[in-house]
Parts: sequence; C-alpha cells; structure tokens
Amino acid sequence: MEKAGKLRCQRIGCDAMFTEDDNPEGSCTYHDSPVFHDGMKEWSCCKKRSHDFSLFLQIPGCKEGKHTTEKPVLKKPAATPKPIPKPALGPDASAKEACSRCRQGFFCSDHGSQVKVMNSNPPITVAVTPAESNTEEQKVVSAPAKKIVGINEPQTCGNKGCGKTFKEKDNHDTACDYHPGPAVFHDRMRGWKCCDIHVKEFDEFMTIPPCSKGWHNADPVS
Repeated sequence: MEKAGKLRCQRIGCDAMFTEDDNPEGSCTYHDSPVFHDGMKEWSCCKKRSHDFSLFLQIPGCKEGKHTTEKPVLKKPAATPKPIPKPALGPDASAKEACSRCRQGFFCSDHGSQVKVMNSNPPITVAVTPAESNTEEQKVVSAPAKKIVGINEPQTCGNKGCGKTFKEKDNHDTACDYHPGPAVFHDRMRGWKCCDIHVKEFDEFMTIPPCSKGWHNADPVS
C-alpha cells in the first residue's frame, strides 16, 4: 500500500511536516492568536511579547497538541473601555460649583481662593560648548563587539521571513530569501513595506513570499 504523503501543520508557531499515521498527542507546539497594539506584538496565550517582529516569531510555542491541516480561527480581542476617573470632591464642592466666581477661577471670600498653582522651579538651561558636545557623543556611541563564529558552526538566520539554519561556509549573496521590511500593521491590515503587499488575515501575512535575496545574517541590524 502506498504511504500517505507528508502534510504541513497549519498551527501558528509550528509549520512542521507530518503524516496522519505519525501524529501523536503532544507532537505539535504552537501559539494561539497574536495581538498587535501600538507597535507591540504579543501572543494572547502566554503573554510573551516583543517589539521586533522577527524575534516575536521565534518565541517557542507554549501549547501542545496534534498537528492539523485546519487553519486556526484568530480571535479578535474585545476592546475594554478605560474608566474615566472622577475627581474627588470636598465637602463644599457643590457650593463651589454653584458659585459663579469660583467657576471662573476668581478669589471668593465665601469658598476660599481658586488661585492656580504655577511651577515655581523653571527648568535650568546650561550652555554646552561644541567641544563638550563632541566629547559626550563619543562616550555614547561605541561599536558593538563582533561575535566570532566558525565557518562550520550552525547559525539561525535572523532576516525577516527567512529563519533558516545555515553555515558560514555555505553562505553567499543569493543564499537567503527574505523581506528587507519593515513589517506594517495598520487599520487591521498586515503586510510588508518592501514589496507593498498587505492582507487582512495573519495566516495570509505569514505566507507572503520573500521579495529579496542576499546573504544569511544571524545578527541583522533592526
């Protein structure tokens, strides 16, 4: 009998190949739906988050189960309105609200002064000479230490959309398929600015093919 072909798991964070005959419970590690807000990416299941999208996708799955070919249904979190804090009212607050002088901010002999408190400590400006400014810049800017890696040591490419394992001896100028980015998340749309492709669903975004070729890079500059 001909063996069934391998299938690709559709769970977010897995993407492994499997067969129906070899799919035990616990063989799949995955995430539930992601949450994007104000530039932050977060997994709704384990609350792990990152500002960098490539690092966000590398967070290991926190749930276990069987591989499946069914695409997950992404839940949209309901927005919870923030309560508006009410100012604490003193015992004579109602009388002040009814007084026309108090409402306009004038001094009132019946309800006390309504004088606004001003900042008594204005900011102090210190003049900096060009020579001092250059010295401070030299202290802040320093070149990062270069990591030494052997040509046969396996590394994981950090380029967006790649994530493959490579060795430096096999690296070349067309070895990597990646997105130079950046990733764009706006008005429930997800996409890449480099190839100007935008979709609504997260699983569709994950399948957008890379648009550039280049060298694998284990430590890309964000």
